[in-house]
Amino acid sequence: MKLRPSKERGATRISWLDSKHSFAFGDYYDRDNTSFGALRVLNEDKVKPASGFGEHSHRDMEILTYVLSGELAHKDSMGNGSVIKPGSMQRMTAGTGVAHSEWNHSQTEPVHFLQIWIIPESQGLTPAYEQKDDIDSTTDKWHVLASQNKTDSGVYLNQDLTLNHAIVSSGHKLAFAVEPGRIAWLQIISGRCTVNGTKLEAGDGLSIDEPGNFEILAPEADSDGRLLWFDLKG
Repeated sequence: MKLRPSKERGATRISWLDSKHSFAFGDYYDRDNTSFGALRVLNEDKVKPASGFGEHSHRDMEILTYVLSGELAHKDSMGNGSVIKPGSMQRMTAGTGVAHSEWNHSQTEPVHFLQIWIIPESQGLTPAYEQKDDIDSTTDKWHVLASQNKTDSGVYLNQDLTLNHAIVSSGHKLAFAVEPGRIAWLQIISGRCTVNGTKLEAGDGLSIDEPGNFEILAPEADSDGRLLWFDLKG
């Protein structure tokens, strides 16, 4: 296991945006943290009211947007327009090329979200859009946010990767396993927890590149631990 402390992430801070980068992104380059398997970008973004990303283009990438608080308006060149709220997961297959914008229309409240880029299994895919709302978030259980399995509760991914979400309530435990040929990345969204004795706080990441069984524990008398588990090919 290798810890990626929150304080070591890259950062972009401008008048309307506070963004933290687990991997190389934009003007931030870290040769030791360019990606993890097919996981290419993991950004934690906070956008101020009445601000956002104007129209810009992408290609050959699976782009996931997961809102933690506030609301984010999406509009793209495929004709889609939606508002992403907490509890929803959005997937955009950029494929041969797509343009989109993301905007916080609130005049008073910031929006806090994760933007995740996954390298697809093949290039030149037809651009596509999908959004799932009100994904189950009951505590002390894994819930699929995105996967290649069309029968799962989350959005579809053009990659052999499963993204899971969990809230581990204080004093409780939750297990997961890394199978042979697989690797895992854990990202702590909020709260604190330990994984096989390694302490993790909000914003920390943990990479696991060997098979094994793991146990997540949220400390007693502390805030719940909320986290993402990426299960992907090694």
